[in-house]
Amino acid sequence: MPLPDLRPTVAAPDDDPYLWLEDIDGAAALAWVAQRNSETRARFEGPAVAADQDALAAILDRPDNIPYVTRRHGLLYNFWKDATHVRGLLRRTTLASFRTDQPDWESVLDIDALAEAEAEDWVFQGSTVEPTAGARSLLRLSRGGSDAAELREFDLVEKRFVPGGFVLPAAKGSAAWLDQDTLLVSSALGEGMATSAGYARTVRLWPRGTAWQTARIIFETTPAHMAVWAGVDDDDTRRRLIFMERTDFINAEVFTADTIDAPRVRIDLPSDAWYHWNGDHLAVRRRSDWTVNGITHPAGTVLGISQPAFEAGSRDFITLFTPGPRRVCQDFFWAAGTLVLSVLDDLQPRQLLLTPGPQGWTERDLPGLPAQGVASVWRLDERQAASDGSLLASVQNPLTPASLLLTDLSGPAPMLLKRAPVAFNASGLAVTRHEAVAADGVRVPYFQIGPQAETGNAPVHMYGYGGFNIAELPSYRAGIGKLWLERGGTSVITCLRGGGEFGPAWHEAGRREGKFVAHEDFAAIAADLAARGVTQPHRIAAEGGSNGGILITNMLTRHPDRFGGLFCTIPLVDMRRYTRLLAGASWIAEYGDPDVPEDWAFLQRISAYHTAAPNPSAPPILLATTRRDDRVHPGHARKMAAKLQALGHRAWLLELDAGGHSYGKTNRDRAYFTALGDAFLRDAIGWRTAQETASL
Repeated sequence: MPLPDLRPTVAAPDDDPYLWLEDIDGAAALAWVAQRNSETRARFEGPAVAADQDALAAILDRPDNIPYVTRRHGLLYNFWKDATHVRGLLRRTTLASFRTDQPDWESVLDIDALAEAEAEDWVFQGSTVEPTAGARSLLRLSRGGSDAAELREFDLVEKRFVPGGFVLPAAKGSAAWLDQDTLLVSSALGEGMATSAGYARTVRLWPRGTAWQTARIIFETTPAHMAVWAGVDDDDTRRRLIFMERTDFINAEVFTADTIDAPRVRIDLPSDAWYHWNGDHLAVRRRSDWTVNGITHPAGTVLGISQPAFEAGSRDFITLFTPGPRRVCQDFFWAAGTLVLSVLDDLQPRQLLLTPGPQGWTERDLPGLPAQGVASVWRLDERQAASDGSLLASVQNPLTPASLLLTDLSGPAPMLLKRAPVAFNASGLAVTRHEAVAADGVRVPYFQIGPQAETGNAPVHMYGYGGFNIAELPSYRAGIGKLWLERGGTSVITCLRGGGEFGPAWHEAGRREGKFVAHEDFAAIAADLAARGVTQPHRIAAEGGSNGGILITNMLTRHPDRFGGLFCTIPLVDMRRYTRLLAGASWIAEYGDPDVPEDWAFLQRISAYHTAAPNPSAPPILLATTRRDDRVHPGHARKMAAKLQALGHRAWLLELDAGGHSYGKTNRDRAYFTALGDAFLRDAIGWRTAQETASL
């Protein structure tokens, strides 16, 4: 018997026989994908998947789902999808009407009708409203859900596209209103206008009535940097222009100017600092330790200072928030002169209100929100300058669907606006928190949702991410609830290093060299579930997407004995070539640079595409992606599936035609993606529903 072809390998990382699958729309690649799709669907589709798709689509399309809103110039805007408006409907109402059980919605733009009229696969990607009058907006429309979007000027009063108005062909980037007749365009469109990551390299000044190709370049960066952006800040005591040069995913340099041609002044703060100003006050948080005026502030500390004093050279910051080992400020924003801090204290949510005054800053809690589960707060008004202090809050936990509340800075009890419908039967279920001990002794938290009585053989769905400072919190997950928990299964949400659960140090521990450690955290939790008597390894079904896709493929190659099935979605996999594929170069700060030998030394440890070898006892894996994902190249999933199949693994591929970096462009697409993935996982761990058993 001939030896299996192991290429590419760690020893020969660039000897890749599957490069042809990176040709997204190549005839040979598409024929191969069609065959793999056919095999996957033939094996796993059936009455049970169709029923699950219908059930999930009905949940996503329910008329009583929460319509999340943003206030713009006195009206509340919402983008809505349901079974009738599968692509979505941009609509608006008043706050008074929104408070009622049946708001009176005014339709602004029907994306389904637009797509049909223009015979285009339009997906709505948001809008930017002209701030002074609020009558015009720049709509973002992408084909198939890709990040690259076409910009079109839309009249919000007449509810139509502006004849002869601004139109910019599809590209990655954005635009901001300088005034009613001038745009600041940050777009990758045009020769030489994109960085190596595919984002905007320049900012151009585009007056109305001129061709975008002739727009003057007023700000730019080198192709090696990630992107540039420009905007107008009118949320201060003076109007000024903002120019940002993002050197990588973590660091950025920001400049201000009073006019287009005035000298630009760099904001004298570290490149890894995050900051917002309001009137005469500036709030700053840095992701690394910072020594100022002889005082060292730990990473994640929030500092405040008078804006005029800062611009005059003072660095006499005062401490507004001090982090702890498991206490972190996740985000902060200004609303009507008050700084709102969203805090996680050992994974418990807390909202702090800090208000500057003549006698210093005052601090108080935002009342009426739960101390368990997930609580998120944001301004009702889109623009900081327009805020009257009204806040929206969403509260939920794994067994209680979200409620949308209205509150404000004066501190009254929040008013319930909307409550999401129950998506699954949660009777008999409990939520518990546990901690696994990683190989290096660090305690890694996870949440377990499932039946209160342990059987020792629970069918477990385990989800992980562990990257980009993103926190995985115990939220209400309708799909898992309907297809897993309601049927007697158990769900596990993991809080891996690399995430944002415990602040910058937690993220740093799972970044670059630490990405290997983040994966080991996930494996440790799987082992802990077995050690605690919850289940057995062959009954654990693991899922992860994007950055979590690297995680799942590494469980296949490094810890196959701890899992029964693996669902790897919209994934990165090939860590040798990821910087050459679409937006990959923008993530070097998170992963490292494979072209640097010192970085490749640790990257090769997590590049499952290179370490995969034959293993008859490895669990089955389904790799799923979308063809119009222009963020994470579909070639990652394609190539990994091809190599694993050549090595004899039970590997499957699913590639949707559209959907961008998500599970589909419509609710029904998303429902299918989830239904088929969960059917695969249930099959892999030997757990079948009654309908699946009957169809055998």
